[in-house]
Amino acid sequence: MEEKEVLVKVEGLSKKFCKNLKTSLWYGVKDLVSNVKGNKEKRNLRPNEFWALQNINFELGRGECLGLIGHNGAGKSTLLKILNGLINPDAGTVTIKGRVGALIELGAGFNPILSGRENIYNNGAILGFTRKEIDDKLEEIIDFAEIREFIDMPVQNYSSGMRVRLGFAVAAQLEPDVLLIDEVLAVGDINFQLKCFNRIGQLRKNGVAIILVSHNLHQITTFSNKGIALSKGNQLYFGEVEKSIEAYKDSLTVMNTEKEIEKVISGNNILKIKEISFTPKLINGVVNMNEEEDLTIHVKYDAKEKLENLEIDIVLRASIMSGIDFYQANNKAVKKVVSFSKGEGELNVTIKNIQVNGLRMYLFIAIFTEDRKECIFWWRNIPVKFSYKDFYSGMTTYNIEFNDD
Repeated sequence: MEEKEVLVKVEGLSKKFCKNLKTSLWYGVKDLVSNVKGNKEKRNLRPNEFWALQNINFELGRGECLGLIGHNGAGKSTLLKILNGLINPDAGTVTIKGRVGALIELGAGFNPILSGRENIYNNGAILGFTRKEIDDKLEEIIDFAEIREFIDMPVQNYSSGMRVRLGFAVAAQLEPDVLLIDEVLAVGDINFQLKCFNRIGQLRKNGVAIILVSHNLHQITTFSNKGIALSKGNQLYFGEVEKSIEAYKDSLTVMNTEKEIEKVISGNNILKIKEISFTPKLINGVVNMNEEEDLTIHVKYDAKEKLENLEIDIVLRASIMSGIDFYQANNKAVKKVVSFSKGEGELNVTIKNIQVNGLRMYLFIAIFTEDRKECIFWWRNIPVKFSYKDFYSGMTTYNIEFNDD
């Protein structure tokens, strides 16, 4: 099998930032002097510095799409800016063949006082295309962006969706060798998103290498053939998309024992959630259940005053961003009135007959005051894996019980 031409190669890439602006400026001067003297050895962290990226390694071939995933602050945007040449790394090398197009920040690269048409020529020139090349693609860009009626209007008068459409149209229709796409596509409407992803498929067939950043794991698995997961600037995994997503999910596990649950518990001045536990017990982030067992969530609280007619939402979600729920219900759905007495108490929520194929899911619990006037507690993104002796298929309607006695 013929190997694909490598268009992007990243080796030992590291980038550090300073938390304090004044200190950062001073370090910048010292580093500049050091570089002039020819001292380019890797520097250790100094006070107030942190690694935004550390020792990142991957390569991407022609016609491939790399899904870049990680939680907020993982280093995704920093990596894209380095690849786009906006900032320089502190260590390592980046080798890119050909022209790079990027849709990283909403409206980035647009001159707000110029028209959409003028910005097309500006952006095309930045990407390295000649005026004739842009002329040949101009009508396709305008049609793709669906803003012909407003193409001669100043971009500062565009809506956020119009700016995204124009930005993607320029980058996609001019077909750079490497295309960087950040989460900004989420701003567009669903029809335009579908149009964009169809275009991404065409670009891949035409040999464009694409790096796609998204919190939507369904998009990552659908359009990427490679994946890279980042966490706190470190590379967790590079390779198969499915394994990169598993590495990302594992990084979100914020509790390993029931004693560590308190680290993710919050509340407000009226209600303090003291402890959350499970039956069967949570052991190393896993609830192991037999097919006959029910899941009970125990919420111990301390209320400064009596709270009546509360609404409790319980959700078991397939993934944090997918919006696909295995289960969702609240006490009103089962006509159960829930009230918390003043002082310490316990709410027990039992979900019966869970059948979810042993998948890892994410638990969401929200507590609202009467008529949802205020959310007084929101506990989310807690990974729990339900392991069964036997596997089930399909969706199941569950029974739920609320007991605040």
